[in-house]
Amino acid sequence: MMLEGDDNILDRIREILGSKSVSFSVLEHQVDVKVQMEYFEFTKSHPANNNFDEILDKAPTLYSDDIDTHSKKELLVNLASIDRPEAYRIIERFVEDAPGELKEWAQMALQECRMLLESKLLDEQQIFISTGLGGSGSKLRYFVAFIPEKEEPFTSTQKKLIESELKLSLKNHDSEIEELSFNNNYASIVALVPLSVHVRQPFKNAIDECNSLGRFIRDSFLITNVKVMSEQEVYDIVNKPPEDQILLDEEE
Repeated sequence: MMLEGDDNILDRIREILGSKSVSFSVLEHQVDVKVQMEYFEFTKSHPANNNFDEILDKAPTLYSDDIDTHSKKELLVNLASIDRPEAYRIIERFVEDAPGELKEWAQMALQECRMLLESKLLDEQQIFISTGLGGSGSKLRYFVAFIPEKEEPFTSTQKKLIESELKLSLKNHDSEIEELSFNNNYASIVALVPLSVHVRQPFKNAIDECNSLGRFIRDSFLITNVKVMSEQEVYDIVNKPPEDQILLDEEE
């Protein structure tokens, strides 16, 4: 979803659903978007097994070397469709020891099962929000890059100012910094921002405050909730023609 102007995700979802009362379940783990799409496609193409006791009895086979990956994926999807605490606990335990190929799949199943249980307990439908970077509670995780106005690294004084203004601005928007680092040609931030907050506002405010003491950061900045981008990926985007960039600009 591309945000424009003062849009935020919560407003957009309410607009689509035509309701102001919406409950959310945010995927907390960082799961590759390709794995997420594969998971959702898998659930569509494989009819659910409604024999819950049979599925629960098969749970130990998740740890068997004699069972292929496809069968384990199918079992996890079936477990995720059971609105019983024991199904959730089975998936939760498996996530701890799941091999690399199945770990993200199991995390998707765990979140789906959690949402199903919460919907049953609260007696209300929930909206499942998943992004590549995940989130925490009612907050989504974002990767953000601030670009210097001049093609040179930020100075030590500028770095301190960026860190100070970011912490203050994010705190004022009930958001938080998880990581802040400085590379050769940009500053990178990983932060959690509530669904109810206009996502670019905390970062725009920080840039404005920094630039009020001497313009050294570009008004436009890179922001995504798909993944943490490498230095090369940031460089490639920043150096694209303006019409092809996915930077968020100050001007509408």
